[in-house]
Formats: sequence, structure tokens, C-alpha cells
Amino acid sequence: MDKSEKMNADADKMIFRVSEIGVHPEYLADYLEMAREVGRKSVELEEGVVCIFPMQLERDSTRLKIIEIYASQEAYEHHIQTAHFQTYKQGTLHMVSDLDLVDCKALNPQSLPLIFNKIRDKE
Repeated sequence: MDKSEKMNADADKMIFRVSEIGVHPEYLADYLEMAREVGRKSVELEEGVVCIFPMQLERDSTRLKIIEIYASQEAYEHHIQTAHFQTYKQGTLHMVSDLDLVDCKALNPQSLPLIFNKIRDKE
């Protein structure tokens, strides 16, 4: 199996998701802090978490999107059981006005290593 075929096989196991989140304005600063922290810890501590990248919409600061990439369903299931995720989830329940988890399919999984290599090369 060549490198391209392996990436396609790995991508077939991966989970690609965009979490779309609305936050009550009075909790925005606290929510942003918790989202940054859980994203950082998840990528740093969990091998199966490829990416958790929270972003705030410029046109509406109470709307967030989080790009999530997990190596597998097992990696995702492990992630949602971790102490740092549970602290985030339980600590933000009252802050969130709406949540939509949008699962996606990668159209060009071969580009994943290129994306991360570009970031690494700039460091």
C-alpha cells in the first residue's frame, strides 16, 4: 500500500466534524476561555485527537465553529470521556444556547499531511 492509499484508508476511519455553537452573550468570555483550554488540552494530551480548532465568527461573536478531526470513532469516544472534556461540557451547558454537530466527509484526505506540514514548516 503506497502513502496515498494509506492516507485514504486512514481517512475512511477518521471523524471530521464542525460543531456550530451559539453562546449566551453574558457567558461569552467564560465560554471562550473554556473552549480554548479544552481544544489545547485535547490536542496536546490525546493522540487520537488530530485537531480541535475553535473559531469565533467575526459577524456575530456569540457564534462559534469548532473544527474537529479524530483519528477514529474510538478516539472520539475516548475524548468525550476525558476529564478535560467533561469539565468543559458540564461547565458550559448553561452557557450554550444551541449546538449542532455536523459530521463531514473529507473530499481530499491526501491534503491533510500537506496542511499540517505547512504549519510545521513555518515554525
